[in-house]
Amino acid sequence: MAITGRSDCPINLTTELLGDRWSLIVLRDIMIADRRYFRVLLQRSEEKIASNILATRLRNLVEGGLLTTSGDLTHKQKIRYSLTEPAIELLPTLIMIGTWGTKHLPASPITGPFFPYVHNQGPKVWQDLADDLRHRHLGGPAPKSSAATMKAMLATYS
Repeated sequence: MAITGRSDCPINLTTELLGDRWSLIVLRDIMIADRRYFRVLLQRSEEKIASNILATRLRNLVEGGLLTTSGDLTHKQKIRYSLTEPAIELLPTLIMIGTWGTKHLPASPITGPFFPYVHNQGPKVWQDLADDLRHRHLGGPAPKSSAATMKAMLATYS
């Protein structure tokens, strides 16, 4: 992940990688809603991201080392996006940002409660969710407790 920025401050470098209007939204949709294909990300975007913006953000996230791409066995033109370990490590940050937004901003009554729910489950559940993401995106071992946790999480978010 080679990022050159205005300074070597880690907050600056992270902001340069993730600080646009869409990158965290794209990561949220891949991470939490399991939307791993361009068309699915585009069509199910609550925020109605434009196709050219989505394509640029996906490319930037791949170049930034947060996503990888692979072909789909069912269709030669489909590209499947997978999280990398650095992206999975952003899960607690997304949970905290979502919790803060629910508390201080007029968040959606449908998806807003998801973040405080997961936040209140605590770091053990966050780790279970991260382990599930590692299994689904990196091919890691299937964690024992993540299936029920992930099902509850997706039910709360959807």
